[in-house]
Amino acid sequence: MTRPPTAPQRRVIDAADPDTGRLRGTETQLAALVKRGLAFRHPRPPHDHFLTPAGHRVRESEPAVPEEAEATEARGVFAARIGGEKGSPASGPARLREVRGAWEGLLELRRMTNPDGAVDRPCGWERTHLVQAAALALEAAGHPPAGPDSEEGYRVRATPQPEAVAVHEAGGARLRACATTLEEAGWQVGEHTESRTRVRYLLASPRRM
Repeated sequence: MTRPPTAPQRRVIDAADPDTGRLRGTETQLAALVKRGLAFRHPRPPHDHFLTPAGHRVRESEPAVPEEAEATEARGVFAARIGGEKGSPASGPARLREVRGAWEGLLELRRMTNPDGAVDRPCGWERTHLVQAAALALEAAGHPPAGPDSEEGYRVRATPQPEAVAVHEAGGARLRACATTLEEAGWQVGEHTESRTRVRYLLASPRRM
């Protein structure tokens, strides 16, 4: 295989059964994976499709942030702004289009990979990329990320908890607005106070049901 799989093909691969490698997708998608040596069609009925060893290697590799447009920046593949990073892309119409495309791609990934096709709760990719997933939900909803030297704007950070991120924002109203956005995006959110600084922050986890 000389070329990486397309974004739709990658979503089908990522959605494969983790134990058996069984695939779900359209006939066209599955046939394309077979042609590329990433899947095979079982000779016996019901003729299900399964990942080949090459397909398993692709599945185990790190995926890019899902997005339909596969928009890229000069510095590489699209990444949601987590807040506080240096050299982040400038805001503007081009960035807005990229963020919207990434969010639409993530909703499609939810539809394809959640067992019931639900788009109102996070999928497996989000559970393994918590900071990026939460930041994408916030940026796509129009919340401004914090700059490297700014107190205002959201900051999403990993926590010691296995399925939770911390979201910081200056001002109670802005923090509550972030909570509303994450809840609408399918996250469970609680507001907490840091014991040392007494600063309020959100603790957010992907909702399962």
